[in-house]
Amino acid sequence: MPEPPVKLPNSAEKMIREVAAKQDRMVRARKRKNGIWGSISILGVVGWSVCVPTLVGVAVGVWIDRHWPSRFSWALMLLIGGLILGCVNAWFRIKEDQR
Repeated sequence: MPEPPVKLPNSAEKMIREVAAKQDRMVRARKRKNGIWGSISILGVVGWSVCVPTLVGVAVGVWIDRHWPSRFSWALMLLIGGLILGCVNAWFRIKEDQR
C-alpha cells in the first residue's frame, strides 16, 4: 500500500520555489555568457587586467626617475613588474571564469 505524499509547511515550499528560481537564473546566465558578446567582454576584462598594472608601474617608475635619478630606469623595471603582475591577474581571472 503506497504512502500518502508528505505535506510540507508553507515555508519549506517557499524555499523550494526560491531555490528553483535561482537555479533557473543561473542556467540562463550560463547560456548567455557563452555567446560572442560574453567572449568579447572576457577579452575586455583581461585586457584591462593587464593594462592597468602596467600603466601604473610606468607612471610610478617615471615619478621615481624624476625625483631620484639613478643608473637604472625605474620606469622600465616597474613596467616589466606591472606587466608580470597584470598577466598573473589575467590568468586568475580566466581560471575563475572557467569554473
